[in-house]
Order: sequence, then C-alpha cells, then structure tokens
Amino acid sequence: MTWTVRPELPGSPVATALWRAYYTEVSDRWYLLHEGRRTDPGELEREIAAESGDDLVPPRGRLLVARYGGEAAGSAGVRLLDGTTAELTRVFLHPGMRGRGGAALLVRAAEDAARASGATRLVLDTRGDLVEARALYARLGFTETEPHNSGPFAEHWFTKLLG
Repeated sequence: MTWTVRPELPGSPVATALWRAYYTEVSDRWYLLHEGRRTDPGELEREIAAESGDDLVPPRGRLLVARYGGEAAGSAGVRLLDGTTAELTRVFLHPGMRGRGGAALLVRAAEDAARASGATRLVLDTRGDLVEARALYARLGFTETEPHNSGPFAEHWFTKLLG
C-alpha cells in the first residue's frame, strides 16, 4: 500500500467526511477531558456546519487529502495569513491510519503548498491535550513560539521557517 496526497475542494464528499471525523475527535477529546462527556450531537452539527473551509481554496489556501491504498485517510489545510506567513490547520488522520507515516507526509505536502503560495514561514496552534500532534510538529522541525492568534482552544503555538 502507498500514500498519495492531492488537493481537494473543502465541500467535496471526501473532504466533508474527513472534517466531520476530525471535528468529532477533537471535540470529544476536549469535552471528555473537561466535562466528562462527549460532544452534544446538536452542538457538533452546528460547529461542523459553521466551518465551511472556504479559506482553504486557491489562491490563498489549499486543502490536501491523503489516501492510503486509494482510501481517504486524512487531511491538512494551509491558508495564507499575509504575504509571507501561512497557517497549518486541520491536520488529521483516521485513527487506524496512524503510525504509517501519513501525518508527516501531509505536513510536508502542506509546507510545499505554503512555499508555492509565497510563504516563508508556517505557523499553527494546537491544544495541550493533543500531545501526539505536538510531538509530530516538534519532530518535523516546528518550534514552540509566542501566540500568533487568540483562538479559544489554542494553548500551544508553533512556527517553522520554510527554506
């Protein structure tokens, strides 16, 4: 089996299914940690619908989908914040696909997309409980830095210069 990474429109059925899986996982993790419950279904549907991904389309953004053996396995988004800085977002792999190199492949493809858009720096934010994500970013050369946004769930901020 091999990995492929290709651009995908955010509203496609594949992208929509990956966004739902991503949001369900990170939301449930937060609520289980902080309130001892899973996400309320109504709240989940409202939040999923509120994030269209319109900022992840060219020329200012890109959504990438990784496939393993032809099956959609994960996604990563990149969007330009200004002329030289891009933001990495929505990095996700289905749990059964983890540990096979797909996350690193997605992040590197996002770095390439950011470079192609003219960015010289890539930033991201994540939560403290997403320890796997933080370890991945550190392993791929991102360094923890000062906040670049004030997102309600942002607890750790990373940056990487794109050479």
